[in-house]
Amino acid sequence: MGFKKKQMLGFGLILLFLAILLSFMMVTLNNLKSSMTEIVENRYEKVSASMEIRQLFSRSDREILFAANDANKEERAESLEIINENHNLIESKIAGLSGTLNKVKAKQLLKEFETQYASYSITEAELIQKIKSGNSSDNLSSLMDDQREKRTKVISTMDEFKDYQEGVMNDTLNNSKQTYEDMIGFVIFAVILSILVISVTVVWMIRSTSKDLQSITKVIKNIDYKNLSVIPRVPVRTTDEIGDIARSFNEMAGSLEIYNQKEKDFTEKISEQNWIQTRVADIATMYQRIVDVEVLADRFITRLAPMMGASIGAFYVKRGEGVDMRFVKLASFAGDGEDSGRREFRLGEGLIGQCALEKKSKVIEEIPEDFQLVTTGLGEVNPKSIVIAPVVFEDEVVAMVELASLEAFTKLQKTFLNQVLDTLGITINNVEGRMEIERLLKESQAQTEELQAQSEELQSQSEEMQAQSEELQTQAEELRMINEQLEERNRETEEKSKELQVAKLNLEKQAEELKLSSKYKSEFMANMSHELRTPLNSILILSEMLSDPNDSKLNEEQQEFARVINSSGQDLLTLINDILDLSKVEVGKLEVVFDEMNLSELPELLHRNFDHVAKKKNIDFIIEKSKNVPDIFFTDEQRFQQILKNLLSNAFKFTEKGSVSVQIKKADEENVAQWIQTKGASNWVEIKVTDTGIGISKEKQKLIFEAFQQGDGATMRKYGGTGLGLSICREFAKLLGGWVIVDSEEGQGSTFTFFIPSMPEGFKNVDEAIAASPEVAAANHDDSAAPFGDQGEPDAGMMDEEDRDKAKPFCNKTVLVVDDDHRNIFALKNALKHEGMEILTAENGFECLELLEKGNNIDVILMDIMMPGMDGYETMTRIREQSKFEDLPIIALTAKAMKGDREKCLKAGASDYVSKPLKLDQLLSVLRVWLTN
Repeated sequence: MGFKKKQMLGFGLILLFLAILLSFMMVTLNNLKSSMTEIVENRYEKVSASMEIRQLFSRSDREILFAANDANKEERAESLEIINENHNLIESKIAGLSGTLNKVKAKQLLKEFETQYASYSITEAELIQKIKSGNSSDNLSSLMDDQREKRTKVISTMDEFKDYQEGVMNDTLNNSKQTYEDMIGFVIFAVILSILVISVTVVWMIRSTSKDLQSITKVIKNIDYKNLSVIPRVPVRTTDEIGDIARSFNEMAGSLEIYNQKEKDFTEKISEQNWIQTRVADIATMYQRIVDVEVLADRFITRLAPMMGASIGAFYVKRGEGVDMRFVKLASFAGDGEDSGRREFRLGEGLIGQCALEKKSKVIEEIPEDFQLVTTGLGEVNPKSIVIAPVVFEDEVVAMVELASLEAFTKLQKTFLNQVLDTLGITINNVEGRMEIERLLKESQAQTEELQAQSEELQSQSEEMQAQSEELQTQAEELRMINEQLEERNRETEEKSKELQVAKLNLEKQAEELKLSSKYKSEFMANMSHELRTPLNSILILSEMLSDPNDSKLNEEQQEFARVINSSGQDLLTLINDILDLSKVEVGKLEVVFDEMNLSELPELLHRNFDHVAKKKNIDFIIEKSKNVPDIFFTDEQRFQQILKNLLSNAFKFTEKGSVSVQIKKADEENVAQWIQTKGASNWVEIKVTDTGIGISKEKQKLIFEAFQQGDGATMRKYGGTGLGLSICREFAKLLGGWVIVDSEEGQGSTFTFFIPSMPEGFKNVDEAIAASPEVAAANHDDSAAPFGDQGEPDAGMMDEEDRDKAKPFCNKTVLVVDDDHRNIFALKNALKHEGMEILTAENGFECLELLEKGNNIDVILMDIMMPGMDGYETMTRIREQSKFEDLPIIALTAKAMKGDREKCLKAGASDYVSKPLKLDQLLSVLRVWLTN
């Protein structure tokens, strides 16, 4: 029987006895419950009903007596009504009892009671009738006596019925007590019996289980853990879980034996590998300092044969080429003089020749009995195994090895032979190379000796010939040394070439990664330009409109607020351009165009742009230009002016009183050379910007040229700024071939010196005019094209006249604004409506085409480029495909302003191109041109 079955049987018996015990208890309890229910519900209710009937009956009897003797008319009527109600209640109670009785005697008593009560009811009815008729009590006496007699019988019968029910209830109670006592006795008996059965079952289960476990424990104790090759097995006597444990143990023992055997095999393989590697290393060590093939052959076969367990062996080396090629025996092991094997053979001759031809090894195990090759002092012995193996170098057989043994060659010995022969070909080639070098050296020496002999013969004739001979000897020795050096250098060159190739691949990979990184940065900067310029566009347009003094809707203070907003927007635009300029320099693709500029106009240009700043701050602005400065200068004028603008802006910003001066002179090339290389420039110009401002401490003078850096935090909080200006100055100066330095003391002012070369031909060795990268190409596309502009304000009278002239082209003109940004639509709508134009709007290309198809009389279209659904390029292309819109002016607007976008827009069908953020005057000027034309 299984362990599980034993457990189930034992616990099943326990549960069975418990179930029987509980079943008996439940039956007994149900009987008790039934008895108690009989007592409480049935008998008690029947007794209670009989008592109620009697009470009703007695009450009716009293009411009859009261009505017959003492009651007046009203009281008599009330009593008669009570009697009638009691009669109805008694009948209903009797009907209820008759449906619940289950005893024959009870039914008989109730029947008798019904009969007597019916007779009583008849007498009662007659009595009531006479009472209603008004008869006196004397006239009712005989009827009252009859009624009294019947009442006595009814009461007697009812008492008998009640006594019977009470007797039945007492009997039921006594039966319940007896049942309870019987149940207690049985429970005690059943508990004792269950304890005995459970004890016997548990003892039986424990003894049967412990016996099987002891047999398993005994086997486990007998295991020899030091030798797991043979592990005792547990006898399987049962099919239960204990038997499963025994079978699992036996399977584990088998697995351990297999694992132990695998471990032994692995150890044996490791030992074999060590055996092979040790002997391979021994032979490799033997190769050292061998410079002759015959010596190599003799040492090799002498060392190899004992390692292979061979009794005899031969070593053949290839000689000659083509049809003259043959293999010649150079060494043998335990050979019998000249008769030990063949002296030479060709490819395909005999088994050894065939192995050389096929470049394959061959092992011969079945050797004829008459094949006797191994000799001893006592005679000749027949070998049991022969191995023939080629020595291959660069897919060419250079030697053959043949070994014979009195025992069969093992797999280990064959593996060892293959590994040894893998390196032997290289060794033979090296030794033959050394022999060839020695041969050539000997020939050279022989020739030298011959020349020396000839020189001695001619010495008497010409001292000059002797000197030449000695010189030839020296040259020959030098040539030998040079050859050795060249060989060494050749090896080094090959190694370096491999290293350079790896480095080249790494550099190409890094360049590709850098190119990809630059592309991602380009896309990010272009998108950032678009996202920043789009909201800035509406800010600048609306603030410019609100700050117009001709707008009577705003007071002076509100106009000032609008001017502050516009000024802040312009500062933000300048910051965006500075960041993009710095990014252009970092990627190394800033567009630099060298062209001639007129330096004679520079002082006037600086005065025009900064005199109003000096006047506002009440400081002096001085410009000095030396006469030796050339008027014509070759550089990128836009970057040159931007550098000067940044330097002067910083000078005025940090100067509260005193002066700002600019000194322009021809630079000393030697002085410039200490800062930067001066090759390639026709001449140099030095521009110094000096101020009497706050100055810069020595330790901060390098820091200020880094991006987003200023002297300290207090300077930034007091004077503002982003810290990009000087960083851009130095980077732009480097691109122009120049440099910017600073000389300053804190509290004493600063002098920034800008060295710049004149480059008529630009940079010859660098493609400086490569197109700028996309993310920054548009940073200065419109706004930075002229860093210095006329900042003076026109005469008011002239403005009024111009405004009147400008307003005329716009009146009653309809413009369609196509833009997905509601802020731009709102700004343009208000600006153009102020000029008297009718405005239509569309949020994408599809809406634009729908408005055109509806036949609206549209005079000009302002087209945004980057829109969802259908962008500006596709929309313009579709408009131009319709002949009726060929001459409709379309002005492209975009905040991305990528390099080449102007050409792309014009190719797609745009009439003109304006980049965001828009300048209202610029936009109106473009609209005026196209609406007038």
